Amino acid sequence: MSTPAAVTPMAFVRCIALAFERRGMDPAPALAAAQITPQALADPRARITALQMETVSAAAMQALDDEALGWFERRLPWGSYGMLCRASTGAATLGLALKRWCRHHRLLTEDVLLTLEPQGEATMLALTERRDLGTLREFCLVTLLRYVHGYACWAVDSRIPLLEAAFPFPAPAHADAYTHMFPGPVRFKAAQAALRFDTRYLSLPLRRDEAALNSMLKRALPLTVRQYRRDRLLAQRVRERLRQQPGANADEVAAALFLSTRSLHRQLQEEATSLQALKDAVRRDIAVELLLRSGRPIKQIAQAAGFDNEKSFTRAFKGWTGESPTALRGRAAQAMG
Repeated sequence: MSTPAAVTPMAFVRCIALAFERRGMDPAPALAAAQITPQALADPRARITALQMETVSAAAMQALDDEALGWFERRLPWGSYGMLCRASTGAATLGLALKRWCRHHRLLTEDVLLTLEPQGEATMLALTERRDLGTLREFCLVTLLRYVHGYACWAVDSRIPLLEAAFPFPAPAHADAYTHMFPGPVRFKAAQAALRFDTRYLSLPLRRDEAALNSMLKRALPLTVRQYRRDRLLAQRVRERLRQQPGANADEVAAALFLSTRSLHRQLQEEATSLQALKDAVRRDIAVELLLRSGRPIKQIAQAAGFDNEKSFTRAFKGWTGESPTALRGRAAQAMG
């Protein structure tokens, strides 16, 4: 078994230590529980594992009785974010659940406001800062967005890839860690902290019941570090990509969807399909549409469907439909009379 990678920046742990110091409390017990030494805490290049971050965060939240870890003017007692999960999980769809989350978050604090803004094909989950968060700003904004994203993925039991994760500060020294925290492109110096993702995820039904919620809340923090393997819209997103580039290979499709080629093949297999099956279906649909609705030559249709030559296209088309492109076009013309 491989050792978990240590990718979480020590800068976030120093923020936790600062929260203790502001309350006149000693962070040593929480740090010791996560096996974080004073020497490591002082090293700006040090990283910890996800399990260490979960352990030190949970210990600090309970010791401080503050799930916000000092971010806000008032504490959020232990169980506050569990309450948000309970209030949201009864919704029929992810969109309704996230609307509830944003609305109820205001009951906890108005230092930051969460808003869900569908903008056509993309939806933005944005954070508006209502006061100066000071030294804890980065830790607060990053963690809040990861909480909501983690809950959303858990609620629909699906990976939700991001079109963008944006942050209103310059790239920190540990900017490389953001690629592990957010599954998609990351932009710094933005107008506000926000996540953008495909609006269609909002329509997915919630797949978690009360029993699953109770089980999750026993160890809720892993939601902020777990990368779900399954993406319930992946096959649809692959089809759309292939419509734009029918001849794309696996590496090109995977890169466009911010996946490794291996992950792409594995996730499609989990959805009981394959890249080749989706590619064949898209090419067939393009070819049939052009054959029936245009007068373009067969050679041009072959190119539009992603084939290098007419011969290979004709052979593939016969395999899909049982007849040649010319025969299909002729039969359709006869039927039109």
